[in-house]
Amino acid sequence: MHITVVRKDLKFVPDTSRVIARFMYTGDKRSKRMIRDVLSMSEDEVKASLNQVLRGYSKRHRNISKIFETHFNKLNNLFEQLEDINTEDFDLNRKVLLGSYFTMEYSIESAALFNPAMMDHPDQTELGPEEKRVVISFRGTGEGHISSIIFRCGVLDKENNLVLEPVGNMLAEAERIKRFVYDKNKFIKKLDDLQFFANKVSPSFVLERLGDTFTYGELKRSIDEIRKSFKISLKKEMVLNQMMWLASSHYEIEFSMDSAISERVIFPIAESEKKGIEDARFVKFTGDDGEITYYATYTAYDGRAIMPKLMETKDFYHFKVLPLHGEIAQNKGMALFPRKINGKYAMLCRIDGVNNYISFSDDITIWREAKLLQRPKFAWETIQLGNCGSPMETKDGWLTIMHSVGPVREYVLSASLFDLKNPEKEIGRLKTPLIIPNEEEREGYVPNVVYSCGSIIHNGDVVIPYAMSDWASTYATVNLEELLTELKNSK
Repeated sequence: MHITVVRKDLKFVPDTSRVIARFMYTGDKRSKRMIRDVLSMSEDEVKASLNQVLRGYSKRHRNISKIFETHFNKLNNLFEQLEDINTEDFDLNRKVLLGSYFTMEYSIESAALFNPAMMDHPDQTELGPEEKRVVISFRGTGEGHISSIIFRCGVLDKENNLVLEPVGNMLAEAERIKRFVYDKNKFIKKLDDLQFFANKVSPSFVLERLGDTFTYGELKRSIDEIRKSFKISLKKEMVLNQMMWLASSHYEIEFSMDSAISERVIFPIAESEKKGIEDARFVKFTGDDGEITYYATYTAYDGRAIMPKLMETKDFYHFKVLPLHGEIAQNKGMALFPRKINGKYAMLCRIDGVNNYISFSDDITIWREAKLLQRPKFAWETIQLGNCGSPMETKDGWLTIMHSVGPVREYVLSASLFDLKNPEKEIGRLKTPLIIPNEEEREGYVPNVVYSCGSIIHNGDVVIPYAMSDWASTYATVNLEELLTELKNSK
């Protein structure tokens, strides 16, 4: 049976004009020279230069002078080295101008806008019959191929045509960043999971100075004191760096209430993700008490190592981020089920890079064991298969959009169905791909790839947003009953 796929005309194309103002550091020597050059300016020169900068950038960023001032405050370590300079003598204009020299614009999606996930918006008010407001998350990539999370909003009508809300141009990173409080035993276990003790140096020489729980600041102060007081061996220095790397991976962020969701950019903050926040798989999760939380599993990449992490939010203003622990939490492509199953959290994962697995846990952040769920079966999935986001609950089972890789590394989308009560049981799997890259979709940064990070069901259709060759994105719809019938008949 041929399943009808309705490709929609809407395209999400990278927009080079969407920029954020990032802190730019040029190294101690050059930075000190820049500071002295600005300090040598007269008051009139400072005012003239600042007015010119504000005239050019105040319409591109919300409260750009505040951003400049924030970047000025990041120079405290340099001012401590410049003992002949007292920052208390600076007026606001000079501080703001100095901050502008340590600022750069970064085009967040200049290279690609891809790997989307679609979910219900928390606000479903003021809608017409059979309409649904949705949030779409994307992996946006810019200069240096650094990836961040970007959002769009829109409304699906009764025919599942998506009407996008206007995209805001005053982009901003989070206003407030709050570090995490760590449990010592869990912290040690995660270090162990990451095999950070291969050099057989215990972290106790640092952690014994701290209580059973500690903050990022307390850990940093303890490490700074050790470095000042003792001559540290190379192996111990490696442990110190590894501990700070892990500690920086936990944080909370909050966006301004007057920002539109399309203006909020979750840009890498932690050292563990400095090269990218990749492929966030968002899901609307319903707790045992009926409370709704939006979770996203994603891959943090620092240029060398990956770390699976979990993001949670209830309103898309405040986000909490923390690493996933356990032997299973070492690979890409983890996707959380939208509710507990038989009292446990459930996760799809791919721990060997080829096959699909399923894992269960009492703790949403700890994943220790996984069971094999699917192996490649057909020619078009011989290289590997994996999930394309969280399973969707239907009357017939857990419907999961899949990706599969075959000849010439062509990525296609497929679908599988798993038992509602026991998702370890596969009910059916499509015998032919659901979506294959067409002529328009196969050209891009990575040719011959269609890929998704999360779909939803609305008005009897499966709505599948997907990326086109790691460059731009679009979406398609498939009739739910038609797809379920084919899956049940494909045993």
